[in-house]
Amino acid sequence: MSRSRSSFSALVAALLLPGCTLGPNYQRPDMALPPAFVGQTAIAARPGPLPSEAAAWWASFQDPLLSELMNRALAQNLEIAEAAARIGQARAALRQADAALLPSAGVSSQAVATHQSIDTRSGLSLAATPGADRDTKYVEADLGASWEIDLFGGLRRDREAAVADYVASRADAAAVRLATAAQVADTYIVIRGLQARLAVAEAQLRIQRNLVDIVALQYRKGAAAELQLRQAEGALSQVRATLPLLQTPLDSANNALDVLLGVQPGTYRAKLLSTAGAIPVAPAIADIGGPADLLRRRPDLVVAEQKLVSANALIGSAISEYYPKLDLSGLVGTATASASRLFTGAANQGQGIVGLRWRLFDFARVDAEITNAKGRRAEALAAYRLAILRASEDVENAFSALMNSEAQNRDLAEGEASLARAQQASLTAYKGGVVSLIEVLDADSRLLATRDARAQAETQAARAAVGSFRALGGGWDSSRVLVARAEPRN
Repeated sequence: MSRSRSSFSALVAALLLPGCTLGPNYQRPDMALPPAFVGQTAIAARPGPLPSEAAAWWASFQDPLLSELMNRALAQNLEIAEAAARIGQARAALRQADAALLPSAGVSSQAVATHQSIDTRSGLSLAATPGADRDTKYVEADLGASWEIDLFGGLRRDREAAVADYVASRADAAAVRLATAAQVADTYIVIRGLQARLAVAEAQLRIQRNLVDIVALQYRKGAAAELQLRQAEGALSQVRATLPLLQTPLDSANNALDVLLGVQPGTYRAKLLSTAGAIPVAPAIADIGGPADLLRRRPDLVVAEQKLVSANALIGSAISEYYPKLDLSGLVGTATASASRLFTGAANQGQGIVGLRWRLFDFARVDAEITNAKGRRAEALAAYRLAILRASEDVENAFSALMNSEAQNRDLAEGEASLARAQQASLTAYKGGVVSLIEVLDADSRLLATRDARAQAETQAARAAVGSFRALGGGWDSSRVLVARAEPRN
């Protein structure tokens, strides 16, 4: 008996020693990234307001209403709420992976009272036995425990994958917050841009009405032909017709903003956005960094990498299926036919089991599982590399859009000043009979188109600035997410 106990103790001690961990350890793939973006020098040289070091990126637009809307969105947006719920799910999966590495224990108990039938084979046998009792009682209480020994690291690889999934869920939540913030800023700028274009059209409408009044007065005095009056009225109708075309996308943008804020469409239109405001000025963009910095600044790239980490770990989990699984289980308790003798020495019982499971004749399926796991890693690696390239593309496109929109705006500003003077000069000349009405209408049309194009260019520049902040990762700090690697098991 002592020899068997000694052998069992030696086996347990051997199993408690650290086992090996099968499969490849993760290493970040090498990416040949340039030291700087193509448009980085020009973007860094742009003047403009900068937020304080502790402020969020949208504060650099220096628009209090935008900041208010942003705070509402980050608190109320439903996609952010969905992402937060996914973090809870990933955290629960991580706790399950932690628990798989530890022993599990449970308590079971039962009390049974039986009245035996004597109209069965066993009952007839019981009835033929002198002094047999048809009534029996049985009371049992046990504490059982089991533990799968992770000899070859399969469970540890599963936990590694669960940690990566948890980190990815937190990074995904950060990506959703960044995307939501960028969408709120972009939609707000679109609203201000459409309001500015409406203001331009309404100002032009007043000019056209004044021109119609002048031509109508001349027509009544016989100084102008009816053709000129109808031409002026037609130009007035054309300007008036642009207002509904601008109002429709403005209404849509207001509705989209309300949805981003997590409220019924129409909620904030009358409260906050009924009055037109200036288009936010595209601010300076500092601390750009290079393409390599995107790996830690953009949460979507962290998500892509953590998916690669998880896929890499699952290869080791699949490889561990080649090897046997050892389980330790035990039970201590008490069982008796009389509740009064429960927990007495005679009622005590115990059991210890060492179990072996081995897929010895199933290696073909294990081979397929390993091949499948390697295929998922190859897919995740390609997705990670593609995500990096697309992130750099986002930055370059946003920089290009910002620089070109601002250049267009400067040219349009010069053209607007010249056309405004030409429009005024043509009207004065028309009143003096020097030029025809067609020239006045042409000058009005050119000025309207230039002012409308300038409002669009200002809008596009501000939107490109938002796109640049989003492409660069905004104000997101990856260190707050990656701390999940060091979280204790609980």
